[in-house]
Amino acid sequence: MTHPAPDSLRAGPRPWPRPPAAILHRDLDRPPEGARVTVAGLVLVRQRPGTAKGVVFITLEDETGIANVVVWRNVYERFRRAVVAGRALRVTGRLQRQSGVTHVVADRVEDISWMLDSLAQPPARGDGQG
Repeated sequence: MTHPAPDSLRAGPRPWPRPPAAILHRDLDRPPEGARVTVAGLVLVRQRPGTAKGVVFITLEDETGIANVVVWRNVYERFRRAVVAGRALRVTGRLQRQSGVTHVVADRVEDISWMLDSLAQPPARGDGQG
């Protein structure tokens, strides 16, 4: 029996294996504007509007909430494969706050979809049967 990758990291039988140095999304209000941060999570939304001049907007979810990521064209071109195909991403960039919304403006994007594999397995039953 195959077990699909999760469509949310907020609730599940197993904790997500958080990448090192990634800040919890609920804590993104703590670092100052312009601080360099790393966030990681499941890709919920990926948008590349035709009017955005090559900018990609990504919404990531970890077990504590969401993070908004802005990927400018030059960064998109360097990390295209991860931006386009990654089911889970680790993003490093600078915090930007505008009109009460916090964004991470990416300068590095890494595909960490492999970390979801452990979540796609059924949890051990604890009775020696699983």
